[in-house]
Amino acid sequence: MAQATFSIRMDESLKNQFDNLCKEFGMNASTAFNIFARAVVRERKIPFEISAQSSISLEDGRAAFNALRRSAEQNNLQELSLDDINAEIQLARNSKA
Repeated sequence: MAQATFSIRMDESLKNQFDNLCKEFGMNASTAFNIFARAVVRERKIPFEISAQSSISLEDGRAAFNALRRSAEQNNLQELSLDDINAEIQLARNSKA
């Protein structure tokens, strides 16, 4: 398939922010725009949301997890299997939609 060049004008600060977020997503701006264009053409709408991870650090996340685990143990709550955890995550994601 032949490649074409697509130029976009935008504020330099916005471009820098976009480039940095694309790096967080593990891609460059060109890849992000290609993903966007393919999805728009396929869905005939703006079909998705891409967001960066929250600003919570890994250490903060672990501390929160450990606090919740201690609370669950103190309240005699059963441990969840990986399947149970994934089901809970899916329910939470579905409730946001």
